[in-house]
Amino acid sequence: MAGIYIHIPFCKQACHYCDFHFSTSLTYKTELLKALQQEIQLQKNFLNGETIETVYFGGGTPSLLEGEEISQLINTITDLHAVSSDAEITLEANPDDLDSKKLNALRQTPVNRFSIGIQSFFDDDLIWMNRAHRSNEAESSVKRAQDAGFENITVDLIYGYPLLTDAKWKFNMDKAFELQVSHVSAYSMTVEPRTALASFIKNKKQAPMNEEQSSDQFIQLMEAMQAEGFEHYEISNFCKPGHYSRHNTNYWKGVKYLGIGPSAHSYDGEKRQWNIANNTKYIQGIEKKAIPAEIELLTEENRLNEYIMTSLRTQWGLKLEQLNAIAKGASEPLLKEAEEFLEKGWVTQKNQTLYLTQTGKLYADHIASELFF
Repeated sequence: MAGIYIHIPFCKQACHYCDFHFSTSLTYKTELLKALQQEIQLQKNFLNGETIETVYFGGGTPSLLEGEEISQLINTITDLHAVSSDAEITLEANPDDLDSKKLNALRQTPVNRFSIGIQSFFDDDLIWMNRAHRSNEAESSVKRAQDAGFENITVDLIYGYPLLTDAKWKFNMDKAFELQVSHVSAYSMTVEPRTALASFIKNKKQAPMNEEQSSDQFIQLMEAMQAEGFEHYEISNFCKPGHYSRHNTNYWKGVKYLGIGPSAHSYDGEKRQWNIANNTKYIQGIEKKAIPAEIELLTEENRLNEYIMTSLRTQWGLKLEQLNAIAKGASEPLLKEAEEFLEKGWVTQKNQTLYLTQTGKLYADHIASELFF
C-alpha cells in the first residue's frame, strides 16, 4: 500500500504563522494544474506498482479548486495506478470555500474526507492570524459538509498563542465536540522563520509565544479529548475509535508515498525526494519532462532516527524489533539512552515496545532527539 500527496500552492491570503509554500495569485493556476497531471505521469513508476490506499490534497488551499479540476487529477492517478476501492481521499479546505455550491460539486468527485482549517471559533483570533474566514463560517461550514453527506471530517485547531485564554480554548474544544466531528488535529502555535509572525515578534509588535501556556493548554487538550472518548493516536491528532487519518498514519508508520507539486516530498523506503518550492520553475521543469527535485539517499542512521521520531509520536510506540530490523542490535544502545526517561516516567516499556507517557508527550521532540543515533 502507498499514498499520494498533491500540493496545491494557492491561498486567498497569507496566514501570519504559515511557512508552507503557496502563492496568493491564481494567475498560473491552469498551467500549474496541467503540470501536476504531467508530473503524475512522469512519476508513475516511483511507487513500483504499489496499490494506492490514500490520496491527500494539501497546500496551500486545495478547496480553491473546482470540483472538476479535482476529479481530473484523481482520474489521472486512477489511470496510472491501482487504487484501492476504499481509498481515503482527503481535501484540505478553508471554511469560507465550503458553500453549498462547492459542496455539491465536491459530492460529484471521489473526495470522501475533509480536513477543515478552523483554527479558532473567535473572530479576534482569526483576525490576529490573518485567516480568510470568520467564526460563523467556521461552524456553518462543518454543518453544511455534514448535511451534504460528508461524514469523515477532521477540524484543525491551534492553541498556545497570546489571545487564547484557557476559557476560550475550552470553548473551542467544546464547539468541536458539539459539531460531532470524528477527528481533531490540534497544534501549538509555533513561530517559523520568515513568517509575518516572526517579524512581528522580532520588531516587538507582538509578544513571544509562552511555552508554559502552550504546555498547560496541551494538557487541557489531552484531558478533554480523553473525556470525550477520543484516542490520542499521535501527538497532535485525536480521533474517535477507527477514524484515524489513514494518510498521515501511513507517514508515521513509514509507508511509501509520492508527492506531486511544488515543494511536495516523496519517500520510497530508500530515498527522499522533494520538489522545488517555486511555481514558475516547477512548471518549467515539468514542461521539459524533468522532475525539478532534490534527492537524498537515506543512510542507516537516517532511517533509525526517522523511525525513532515518528514512532514515538504515536500510540503504537517504538518497536524494538523494528529498530533491529533497520540495524542489527540497535535496540541495545537505545535502551541505555532511554533509561533516564524511563526513570522519570516520561517513557514506559511494555514487552518490546516503548511508549511516551502523558507527561512524556510534553517533551516528545526532546526525548526523540536524545535517543537519536
